[in-house]
Amino acid sequence: MFYLAVASVGIYGIIFGGWAGNSAYALLGGLRSTAHMISYELVLSGAALGALLLASSFNLSLIISLQSYIWFAVPLIPLFLIFLISGLAEINRTPFDLVEAESELVSGFMTEHGGFVFVFYFLAEYSNIALISAISATLWLGGYTLPIIDEPIYLSGIVLGVKALLLVLTVIWVRGTLPRLRFDQLMYACWSIFLPLVFALVTLIFSLYVLTN
Repeated sequence: MFYLAVASVGIYGIIFGGWAGNSAYALLGGLRSTAHMISYELVLSGAALGALLLASSFNLSLIISLQSYIWFAVPLIPLFLIFLISGLAEINRTPFDLVEAESELVSGFMTEHGGFVFVFYFLAEYSNIALISAISATLWLGGYTLPIIDEPIYLSGIVLGVKALLLVLTVIWVRGTLPRLRFDQLMYACWSIFLPLVFALVTLIFSLYVLTN
């Protein structure tokens, strides 16, 4: 939960960046981007809650060790897919890159920024891709372990790195394949489809947990 909270701090940078631009377009872009990221933060955290309930722990090492025979992504594949989709929205990647809507609000909250400031925004966005990919590999794909195979300890970092890299490549593949959504479609998908579905699935997992214990 700490890692998810740290990933959410970037929302402040977006709203402050739009406000500091001293432009109506940049401010509107910042407000819209903030609404978009806060909305999908709920879906992302709710989907992660499914994996935490299945493990009955917040300890990342225990969550990884429990996936030594089967990854959580297999029995909880709907939540895993929702986590990946909301992760794309959280890191502002296509088709959820409304943060940089050049055709609607020029370049969003970054309209008035360039040079060193723009480089920091750019680096933060791509660092967020690596962070979300690593969290996804840890919660859903067994982290640094492989099912059934007992790999040497010195290969653990390589295994986690390969899994995270495959997720990063998936993000790049989606960016080059899908078109951008409209803002109303983006918010409708969050509040009317993903969020109720996540709540229903998490409630089902919790009910099964209570019944089996």
